[in-house]
Amino acid sequence: MPIEEIPVDPGRGRVYEHGWQSWSPTATYSISAAGERPRMDPAVMQTMCWRPGRPAPADGFQGEGLLVVDPGDGGPVRLFAAPDGRNEVPSIRARLVDDRLLVEADGKVDRIVQEGTIEAALAAWGDGIAVAQRAAPAVWCSWYHYFGSVTADDVAENLGAIGAYELPVDVIQIDDGWQAEIGDWLRFSERFAGLRALIGRIHEEGRRAGVWVAPFLGGARSVTARAHPEWFAGDAGHNWGQRLYGLDVTHPGARDHLRRVFTGLRELGFDYFKLDFLYAGALEGRRHEDMPGVVAYRQGLGLIREAIGPEPYVLGCGAPILPSVGLVDAMRVGPDVGLTVEPPQGDMSRPSQRAATATTVARAWQHGRLWVNDPDCLVARPAMREREAWARTVERYGGLRASSDRIRDLDEWGLETTRRLLSAPPSFRPG
Repeated sequence: MPIEEIPVDPGRGRVYEHGWQSWSPTATYSISAAGERPRMDPAVMQTMCWRPGRPAPADGFQGEGLLVVDPGDGGPVRLFAAPDGRNEVPSIRARLVDDRLLVEADGKVDRIVQEGTIEAALAAWGDGIAVAQRAAPAVWCSWYHYFGSVTADDVAENLGAIGAYELPVDVIQIDDGWQAEIGDWLRFSERFAGLRALIGRIHEEGRRAGVWVAPFLGGARSVTARAHPEWFAGDAGHNWGQRLYGLDVTHPGARDHLRRVFTGLRELGFDYFKLDFLYAGALEGRRHEDMPGVVAYRQGLGLIREAIGPEPYVLGCGAPILPSVGLVDAMRVGPDVGLTVEPPQGDMSRPSQRAATATTVARAWQHGRLWVNDPDCLVARPAMREREAWARTVERYGGLRASSDRIRDLDEWGLETTRRLLSAPPSFRPG
């Protein structure tokens, strides 16, 4: 559906293209360029890191529920946005034809004309949909040192080191690796047979226990997916060496399963939840109840919050951005940082410092308006290439701050930087 033809200066105009979910590239581009597109295994990455079923054109731009144009000729900025991105997110496309930018969308879009910059327009729009905020705790996360091989002993070692070095850590968050399988969230891996005792020790040290969960995923190897294929809505990509399926949260059995999982994890003593791969809850497809993916997604997140209660802190990741407003306390606003500077094959949805920094900066306006921004964990050990640059990104843009090193691997710089950044998160409104 055509919306507007905007006269532009092709050499000076700019377009802000907002990505679908946490890992989808978001940036401001020259109006005569084009937005980033998946380069690694495009079919799988379209599902897992971009917007499933809505590939963007190779030329031009596609913002998911939000696109901003600075014509570059001294004229006002145009912001195009979903009237209510929580329940309906149109894809907004723009392409340059000679000296005019043609803007169209596949759904209803509000058009806001404003003097000033793209950044000012985004901040003003964010103010209009702002929700109440809760300050984030300081976190230690197991992922970027141990990855999926973490053990209970690894977590206990770092708990002790955090105390010995008197680091200001509120939450010990156990990441991927504690569960028996993706989707089997109440069965523990052999490495975490003593999970309940570990949680007790965390509490005895005066800290809170956090856990990583991908609540809307079921792996092909999981008992859950094999026993209850009717609970899953369709293909959610491929990871952990297996095919992934998206949970159909409209199915009564799946809803009961989700409720049992989060009631059980809460009863174990977890009160900080990193909910990852959330895109799987918003996949379009056949469901038990016929409804749009984003509506089902919001129902699923609402059910999780109901099960855990209002007190626990919730971090979203791999999550559809606009449909998550009001449902999470903090949000990952870029792809994983990884341990490398450049993304593999130049794919800006993949883990790397450059990709994580670029999208985090482009979403800085969301901090303190939609939620607390999470740029991803601080990794400060010597093995992290260009660690100083990444630390500056976390310091400047990190509302939620988490260390993800083996503490005893930190040198003097790494230890001092970790202590300093965890001690002083920024205010809700970055300058």
